[in-house]
Amino acid sequence: MDQDLEQPIWAAIEKQNIDGFIFLGDNVYGDHKSGELDKLKKAYKKQKTNIPSWLTETKKILAIWDDHDYGENDGGRNYKNKKDAQMLFLDFWKIPKQDSRRARQGIYFEETQLIEDKSVQIIGLDTRYFRSKLEGRKNRYLPNNDPRASILGTEQWKWLDETLENSKADIVIILSSIQVLATNHPYEKWSNFAADRKRLLKRLDDVLKTKTVVLISGDRHRAGLYQRGDLIEITASALNKGSSRPNETDPLLMGKTYPEINFGILDIQPSKNIITLSINDKDGVELESKVINL
Repeated sequence: MDQDLEQPIWAAIEKQNIDGFIFLGDNVYGDHKSGELDKLKKAYKKQKTNIPSWLTETKKILAIWDDHDYGENDGGRNYKNKKDAQMLFLDFWKIPKQDSRRARQGIYFEETQLIEDKSVQIIGLDTRYFRSKLEGRKNRYLPNNDPRASILGTEQWKWLDETLENSKADIVIILSSIQVLATNHPYEKWSNFAADRKRLLKRLDDVLKTKTVVLISGDRHRAGLYQRGDLIEITASALNKGSSRPNETDPLLMGKTYPEINFGILDIQPSKNIITLSINDKDGVELESKVINL
């Protein structure tokens, strides 16, 4: 969501009567080649006036970051100002002083909500703070097959393993700024780090034996639905900065991708024993959907 572009999509989102909203990263465009944070500070200041009050004052908001609000385009663990960028992020999203994100490195988190009679655990991953160096060049990235290369890093992996192991939830929602299932495109994605992607998918396969799991991602300036066995991923991106690139294909893609401005809906309905994932355009028209049975 670029703070310098119009944001007419909020009118369509408001009509959906949502209970909350998930910002998946690139929530502002504040990165600079120098790595300095002046642009990021100004971006947050402007974005604060763009996000509608009906959302910030009455709805539950959850947020993770991606590169443009991390402070460095395609940035990872070597970004020099990541600690200060984390403080800017936490302050902008009004993360409470007692929250664990204020006392540790990285903006990963988990929280559980009760929806009717179902326990829903939302796990937000940090794909920036600990991520190893990318192989290849920008927009032409290559797989990094070094088993030591990582997206999440040692501490976050330990936290994620323990969080999933101890989970008592019926439904687990995983938030990742970059795509997990897609493999074909040459941009940032989990498959650039083969060992971490394999580890995550194996872990989620174990969780799927007793729970419903949904992956939610952004980043791509296009939307799509992906499926690997019982694991479904919805990519919803972007709110006001669509893509001009040609359509994509992928072995795990369901249907096609949508490069126009869009938003996703996660509709959890325990009474009907279903979750509905949908991609919607700037006018709220549904482009594609998928029903998951609980």
